[in-house]
Amino acid sequence: MDNGNEMRDFLVSRRARITPEQAGLPAYGGNRRVAGLRREEVALLAGVSIDYYTRLERGRAGGASDGVLEGIARALHLDEAERAHLFDLARAAGPPVPRPPRRAAPQEVRPSVRRILDSMAAAPAYVRNARLDLLAANRLGAALFAPVLTSPAQPANNARFLFLDPAARDFYVGWERQAQDVVAMLRAEAGRSPHDKALSNLIGELSTRSENFRTWWAAHNVRFHQTGVKRFCHPVVGDLTLTFEALDLAADAGLRISAYTAEPGTPSEDALKVLASWAATLEQQAGTTGNG
Repeated sequence: MDNGNEMRDFLVSRRARITPEQAGLPAYGGNRRVAGLRREEVALLAGVSIDYYTRLERGRAGGASDGVLEGIARALHLDEAERAHLFDLARAAGPPVPRPPRRAAPQEVRPSVRRILDSMAAAPAYVRNARLDLLAANRLGAALFAPVLTSPAQPANNARFLFLDPAARDFYVGWERQAQDVVAMLRAEAGRSPHDKALSNLIGELSTRSENFRTWWAAHNVRFHQTGVKRFCHPVVGDLTLTFEALDLAADAGLRISAYTAEPGTPSEDALKVLASWAATLEQQAGTTGNG
């Protein structure tokens, strides 16, 4: 990906969504030629010269100080995820800085992490990397996400499933919001890891094969996805409303455990218990067949 273009497109998209009134500036009639703020207005709000801001918007962000970037973040009303993305893009746009090579995210889940997953018997849980590849799951997690793990869209990856498997629209209640969240997560990761070839390949695959992905990718939205509520329609147990928490693995950069729970006393808790029973039955049948 072209880091300069990424910076330009992100800044243009962010200033296009803010009106002068929202920024606390007076409106000057209806003859504005641009949507949202002009470059000179962003520069004024950020406390930099118009020439300097124009240079940043053209992707020449090398050497931009944290103070300048903070000023632009405030001027554009960036949220926490957008601010982090701006800093990532600025770092990527600068000259290479000598540093130890970054370790690639491991693709194998360590045995101790697998034991942690398996100990979470009442909560569906899985390990994924920053590209949303599903690398390991406990028994209940494999049962809940069976549509993803057994999808024809392989290797198992939540973004690939969402955009390339029609079954995703049935599995994820509120598919469009979930799909947009995933695009925003991948966009943020592309800012952090602009030279990740596997990520670039995934983005290229989805852009080529999904019009929805292309459209939402071009919006340059970014989002953190650390906790929240998701709704599923599982082919075995039906509707589930689950709260998820995402837990980064400090010893395995780029890997994260996602765990799901149901509110006590709800139909979703009952459905999880049925799903656990179904998964245990399948495992027993597989063991019997294997020993036969």
